Amino acid sequence: MDNFEKHIRENTAQFDTEKADRSKLWANISAELQKTEPKVIPLWKRPMLRIAASIVLLLGIASFIGLSIYDGSATDTQYVSKELLEIDMHYKGLVSYQVQLVQNNPNLSETDKAEFLSFMDELDSEYETLREEMRNNLDNERVLEAIVANYKKRIELIEKLLRQINDAKKSDEDYGYTL
Repeated sequence: MDNFEKHIRENTAQFDTEKADRSKLWANISAELQKTEPKVIPLWKRPMLRIAASIVLLLGIASFIGLSIYDGSATDTQYVSKELLEIDMHYKGLVSYQVQLVQNNPNLSETDKAEFLSFMDELDSEYETLREEMRNNLDNERVLEAIVANYKKRIELIEKLLRQINDAKKSDEDYGYTL
């Protein structure tokens, strides 16, 4: 190493022949300063964004838990809805069959049929009101009982009408066979 140092000290004048061009050096520095590259700051390093992300995460977890608890309490309404569906299927079949019997009955006049069907339409509108109350979850058991009572009224009305028609038909037939 000593020889190398000795050589450098003896020849320092030769090394100093090249001088830095200050104007060229400053031009490069000013060009670098004038470049307007946006400073990239990762978003996860900002404290406000971390707080906002934490709040959103907590709200998401809380809503997930809340919905799972709410779905647990919804089983009662699902049970009632299932029960209502079964009642609807049973009674609608009965009512539609008996309404068809009334419509196809030749012993009834058209005005009697129209009057009967208008009364059935009134019961249908009452039924729709009850279904809307059932959707609003207003005292489900009482509403369900009212729906069943509505169906029973319809069936009872139809049965009475058909019984009257059959009784009138039998009395007419008996009258014709008297000797």
